[in-house]
Amino acid sequence: MVKSKICLLGALLCLPLLFVHGNSIKLWPAIAPGEVEGAVGLEEFQQPKPDSKDVLRIANVSTPMLTLYRANPAKSSGLAVVVCPGGGYNILAYEHEGIQVCEWLNDLGISAVLLKYRVPRRKNRLPYEAPLQDIQRTFGLVRQNANQWNIDPAKVGVLGFSAGGNLAMMSLTSFKKRGYSPIDAADKLSCRPDFGILIYPAYLVDRKKRDTLSPEIQITSETPPCFFVHTGDDHVPAEGSVLAYLALEKAGVEGNELHVYPFGGHGYGMRQLGTPVSQWPTRAASWMKSMGWLDFK
Repeated sequence: MVKSKICLLGALLCLPLLFVHGNSIKLWPAIAPGEVEGAVGLEEFQQPKPDSKDVLRIANVSTPMLTLYRANPAKSSGLAVVVCPGGGYNILAYEHEGIQVCEWLNDLGISAVLLKYRVPRRKNRLPYEAPLQDIQRTFGLVRQNANQWNIDPAKVGVLGFSAGGNLAMMSLTSFKKRGYSPIDAADKLSCRPDFGILIYPAYLVDRKKRDTLSPEIQITSETPPCFFVHTGDDHVPAEGSVLAYLALEKAGVEGNELHVYPFGGHGYGMRQLGTPVSQWPTRAASWMKSMGWLDFK
């Protein structure tokens, strides 16, 4: 009972921050596919301690949701980006890899869709399996509501950090077949992202061998173009981004861009480190413009 009260209090304290845009939608009309009710406990909002380098975390997500951050209609480009925070498929780093990213996208005239996907990892399921179901469902819902949300359904990309970058890559390479049985009209629409922005994506290579992509990452000529950012001092191997970039080029996918900086580590998100890697948002915006998805107004 005490834990329940603490979790509820944490959620209430975070509500003004998390749902300031007010457009939050449950992904699934009933329980999510493959879920066992109560298996992961109560959802928790964990605020960072004052003056710490910790981050706002969301844990124990069993009811995945999307939150729409709609661009100002006066400057909207019609572009939308699904944002996937990282957290090792155990928690969601919801602020500097989520909320702040959506606010930056809005400043560019881009509508953002913040995905609160299922964590932690489910027993007897691959780490990305349940989150991949969530993101595939999300793309269908975005395209189903495109007219109402002032979004061009042919201009919907994905942006992910760390484990969220892995999830983004899985959505970019696993769009031909959904990981669940369709339940309504949204699931008849494409779940293929039109492009990907992957910031220090995780789990793309074996950490010891580092010479081949993980077998579930199947890049072909139909994979959308991607923008990658990584650093050499990241404990998540930069080889993952490099090998994915090379595989896209080898497959004949045009328009890919790769940035590998010497320093910056892992998990910086939208934080300004005072090093060149902090320029990644500017680089990503320029890439989207060069590819014809974004017109600065």
